Amino acid sequence: MIRINLLPHREMRRKQQQEQFFILLAGFAAIGVGVWFVVHTYLSDAIDEQSSRNKYLQGEIVKLDKQIEEIKALKEQIASLLARKKVVETLQSNRSEVVHLLDQMVRQLPDGIYLRSIKQTGNKVTITGLTQSQARVSTLMRNLEGSRQLENPGLIEIKAVAVGGSRLNQFTMTIDVTRSKPEEPIQAKPAPKPPVAKR
Repeated sequence: MIRINLLPHREMRRKQQQEQFFILLAGFAAIGVGVWFVVHTYLSDAIDEQSSRNKYLQGEIVKLDKQIEEIKALKEQIASLLARKKVVETLQSNRSEVVHLLDQMVRQLPDGIYLRSIKQTGNKVTITGLTQSQARVSTLMRNLEGSRQLENPGLIEIKAVAVGGSRLNQFTMTIDVTRSKPEEPIQAKPAPKPPVAKR
């Protein structure tokens, strides 16, 4: 016996297909929303974490800048202290130089010459004085040439002046101070090896 289906099977199939399409569409939409939420949450967490790292780095940079400024200030203080130390060492090493200079001037000064001023600038010493005759200035220069601490005497000028009703000669000359060099340490000779006894 032959059965004939008189129901509208085409419309029903079309309806089923439409329902399946909407179900798939809703599923894809839900999956898309889920993926979007996951990605959005991940990116938000990553942005927040990076922002916190940036804040931490900025705080550390500020601390480092302060430390750099402190280091610069310390370097300036160290440089200033080293400069002072160098000056003190120079003064300490040359403190006896003035004594030697005055001692040599007294020893080399001939009779008839009177010193009015002695000015030292570095190794150069400028002397101003009075004398009764120009020949005594020449004697002073010869005496200074023979000194160990003084060298290169040079006469700048000599002129006649009136002092207390007397006619004298005023002179200005320069000399160089020889700075004493530190003595080199004496190296001890190695002790001779003892002779080896022959058998």
